[in-house]
Amino acid sequence: MNKKMLCLVTIFMLIAAGNSGFTLSECAAAGNETILNEPKHGGELVIGMVNFPAHLNPAIHSGNYTGMPGNQLFASPLRYDDKWNPRPYLAEKWEVSQDGLSVTLNLVKDAVFHDGKPVTSEDIAFSVMTVKNNHPFNTMFAPVEKVETPDPHTAVICLSRPHPAILLAMSSSLLPVLPKHIYGDGRDIRTHPANMAPIGSGPFKFVEFIPGQHILLERSDKFFIKDRPFLDKIRYKMFKIFDHLALAGGEVHIIPFYDNPFSTQLFENEKNLVSTTKGYEAIGPLYWFAFNIRKKPFDDIRVRQAIAYCIDRKFIAEKLFGKKITEATGPIVPDSPFYSADVKQYEVDVKKANDLLDQAGYHRDKTGKRFKAVMDFLPANPEMFITLMEYVRDDVMRKIGVDLVIRETEHFPQWAEIVSNGNFELTYDTVFNWGDPVIGVHRTYDCNNIRKGVIWSNTQGYCNPKVNELMEAAAQEMNFEKRKALYAEFQKIVVHDLPILFLTKVPYVTLHNKNLAGLNDSIWGLLSPLDQVYWKEKP
Repeated sequence: MNKKMLCLVTIFMLIAAGNSGFTLSECAAAGNETILNEPKHGGELVIGMVNFPAHLNPAIHSGNYTGMPGNQLFASPLRYDDKWNPRPYLAEKWEVSQDGLSVTLNLVKDAVFHDGKPVTSEDIAFSVMTVKNNHPFNTMFAPVEKVETPDPHTAVICLSRPHPAILLAMSSSLLPVLPKHIYGDGRDIRTHPANMAPIGSGPFKFVEFIPGQHILLERSDKFFIKDRPFLDKIRYKMFKIFDHLALAGGEVHIIPFYDNPFSTQLFENEKNLVSTTKGYEAIGPLYWFAFNIRKKPFDDIRVRQAIAYCIDRKFIAEKLFGKKITEATGPIVPDSPFYSADVKQYEVDVKKANDLLDQAGYHRDKTGKRFKAVMDFLPANPEMFITLMEYVRDDVMRKIGVDLVIRETEHFPQWAEIVSNGNFELTYDTVFNWGDPVIGVHRTYDCNNIRKGVIWSNTQGYCNPKVNELMEAAAQEMNFEKRKALYAEFQKIVVHDLPILFLTKVPYVTLHNKNLAGLNDSIWGLLSPLDQVYWKEKP
C-alpha cells in the first residue's frame, strides 16, 4: 500500500472511531506529501526582495536577506512545521538526554554537498562551533562545550547546562550545515570567498549573485530527499523601492516580509494573488528606535526617557500605519508565551519630557534648540517609514528642542556597517525575536555581545549586570512558569533602562501568485527550505 492510500485509510479509521481532529492536511504533513494536489516538477520562482544581503552565509549573519537564499543553499539538522514541531531534515533522528546536557543527532546516510562530498558528523561539529563563535546570536549555542563525532553519521552536542532552546536553534535559518572541507581551510570565515558563492547540501545550488540585481539558484540533483525540490530555479530579484506592478503583472511571484498596510490593500482585489500572515510565527518582528548609549546625549537615561514620553505609539499604529497594529511594550513580542505587559508605560507627556532634559543639563539655546541628533534608517519601505521619520522629527523632537537630522542609507550593507560599528546616534530598525528569547532577544542586551562589526548584536552598547543574570538563569530554566517569571523581571528592567524604544509589532504578510502550492507550512515561512513548493499551473 502506498503512502497516500495508507494515509487515507488511517483517516477513515480515525473518523469511524470518532476522531475528527485528524485532517487531510495534517496527514499530508505527517507523510511529507501533498495528497489532494500531486506536486509538479519544473518552473522558475521569482521572489522579490527590497535591498540585498552582504553575502549568502547565514552561519555568521542573521536577517531575512541572507536567510531566504541561504536556507535553499544550506540544509540544517532540523526543520519545523507550522505547529512548532521539529521535523527530520539532515538529522533523521535526535534525542535529548534525560539530564538535558547532550543532544544526539543521527544523520541521514545519503546526504551530499553540491560538489558531491558526503555530509558527515564532522560538518555538523564544524558548523555548530562556527555559529557559536561567529553568529551575532552568541547565546544561541553558548552552552555548547564540544561536539563529539563517534562515527560519520552520529554527532553528539555536549552542553555545560540544560538549554531549552537547543532544538529550535537547529532550524534552517539558525544552523546551516557548512562543508568543513571548504570553510575549514584556515581562512577567516567572515571574509571567506565561499560566502559569495556557497556550496551547501540544500535543495538548490548557487548559480549567480549580482548585488543590486538578483541571486539565481537552480535545482540540485544531489539533494538527499528523493524527487525534491520540485522547482527548477529560484531567482531573488532585488528592488531598491518595490514596484507594485511587478507582482500584479507577474514579473515577481512572491513578496515576503511585506509590511506596508497601505499597499497591501491595493492587492486585495487582484484575483491572481493571495495574501497570508502565516509563516511569521517564529519570526517575532518588532519596530523600534535604538539608542547608541555610548554617545552623548543618549548615555543619559533621562534623555532616552524624555524621547519615550513624546512618542505616541497608538498614533503610530492606528494613524501612520493605516490600521490597528499591535503596540509593542518591551523586548518580547506580545504573541510570545514569555510576554509580560507589567512594564513601565511611557504615556505621552511633553512637559515631563522637557523637565527631564532640563534636569539632564540640556537647556534650550536662543533658538529653542537643546542639541542635534542624527537618525539612521534603512529605506526598505519608504512610503511608511519616511512618514514615520517626519512625524518623529517634526511632531516629536521639535516639541522638546531636539534638532533631528534623518540620514537615509542607500542599501542594507551600508546601514549595517554604520550601525554595527557604533557610528550612529539613533537608528530605526526591524528586529526579530527568533522564536525563543535565548535566540533572538538576549543578543540585544547581553553585556558579552557588544561586538564591533556584527549587526544585530548589542550594537547599543547596553550593559546591566542584573539583566545578564536574569537572562542566564532563564536560558537554562526548564520549568516554564519559573522561566516566564524570570523574563517578566527582565522585561521590566530593560523597558526602564531604555536602550531601545519599542514601537509596534511588524504587520508582515506574504503576497504570492495563487497558482503556487506548498508554501506556509512552517513557522519560519520563507526562511525555511522551499523544496516542497511547486506550480499548480506554470505562469
